[in-house]
Amino acid sequence: MSAKDVIIVFDCGATNVRTVAVDTKGNILASEAKSNNTKPDPEYAGGLIWDVFEIWSKLSETCKVVLSKVDRNRIAGVSVTTFGVDGAFLDEAGDLAYPVISWQCQRSNPIMESIDKYFPVEELYAQSGVYPHAFNTINKLIWLRENRPDVLDKAKNFLFIPSLFVFMLTGERVNDVTMMGTSMLTDQRSRKWSEKIFDGIGVDVSLFNPVGESGDMAGKVNAKGSEDTGIPAGVPVFLGGHDTQFAIFGSGAELHQPVLSSGTWEILMVRSRQFSSTTKQLSAGLTNELDTQSGIFNIGQNWLSSGVLEWFSRNFYPELKGDKLYEKMIADAKAVPPGSNGVKVDPNFYRDNHHKEAGAVSGITLNTTRGEIYRAMLESLSFNLRNAMITLEDAGGFVTDKIIVVGGGSKNRFWNQLRADITGKPIQTIDQKETTVLGAALFAMAGAGIFSSPDEARKSINYNPQLTEPSEDMKKYQ
Repeated sequence: MSAKDVIIVFDCGATNVRTVAVDTKGNILASEAKSNNTKPDPEYAGGLIWDVFEIWSKLSETCKVVLSKVDRNRIAGVSVTTFGVDGAFLDEAGDLAYPVISWQCQRSNPIMESIDKYFPVEELYAQSGVYPHAFNTINKLIWLRENRPDVLDKAKNFLFIPSLFVFMLTGERVNDVTMMGTSMLTDQRSRKWSEKIFDGIGVDVSLFNPVGESGDMAGKVNAKGSEDTGIPAGVPVFLGGHDTQFAIFGSGAELHQPVLSSGTWEILMVRSRQFSSTTKQLSAGLTNELDTQSGIFNIGQNWLSSGVLEWFSRNFYPELKGDKLYEKMIADAKAVPPGSNGVKVDPNFYRDNHHKEAGAVSGITLNTTRGEIYRAMLESLSFNLRNAMITLEDAGGFVTDKIIVVGGGSKNRFWNQLRADITGKPIQTIDQKETTVLGAALFAMAGAGIFSSPDEARKSINYNPQLTEPSEDMKKYQ
């Protein structure tokens, strides 16, 4: 009989949904993906939702492809990981009381702007630790209460989006702590819902219970879940949760080792046993989320990153695509000295209720080249990283020894050198590219009893870390 040493991970992102099979060494045995996108809300003009039934259909289809390449007898368990904050109410029969409102929907912007009529934003931030983004779960609850009170009247449970897929697999209704920690509805220090916040917005906190920890068994694949996905009935399903928390753990980061997830957005987060949520951290744009492990917090700050570089490449290198594009851009930037010959970039190209200033490029002359502008962009994003590192150190009470970089932006070696030079810290990259999926799998492995704990499971992974040390150019940035 085959050993049960494979975890199936459903990974739902904003642009793609995937099913991935992972073994106990962290090897990706099979993976299949389909595109994902929001849909217009049929019940609210201009609103955006996630069609969870369409997403579930795609996950089921990709799962069957993956299972055609994997021995089903080896499956030890299943886990689910997704983006944060989004979810929906279910009624007694298990039907959606209202579609899943997407974090990309703008309907909750005015709610966040006027949140003070429920709580002063400083008070909410002090207790929940979560930065007051308009897409936070609390704002969607308030919108439903103010505009669709009938939804709450018929609700039996609220399930965050990974738990909705767990429900489709098992019929069980249970949320997880990592998603709870993104909602702005918690007392982060007690790792529980804040009854004060729920009372203040007029929503019954019991609708959000029960809540389990990542790696807890939520249930087993039932007949309908097996029919949909091809996973044998009876296979255990373990609570997963928020993708950011799994990416941090899956990167191999220990306490006080910041992890930069570099993609369209960059998110710098660190695992810490303490955090601060005063007006100082609020002004700095810090958010504090609950780690996959009890007693640990994930302090983070985010900013638009590759989204800025993609805008630049489209407009300044339109004749090139793919590898040739990046080889040319990097070669042009390398030919420019530190400081980019006086060209400077403010990379704040994203505006919302809390980021109202537009980005800018300054120091342009008739002789300015596109290589100078590209290098200035990379330098400015690296300064963002340095500033965020200092802010996280202050909030978490630690000193950084190195920064682990994962995601698409970690592949740019020149950028990694700039990051090392500007922060003054070694930049560590790893061979493991699927850190979110790996993190979810490690907790499921522990839940399945393959390892005694997620930490033990992580020891079996060969990360093959590579360090980029600060160079002599570091002195020119200090």
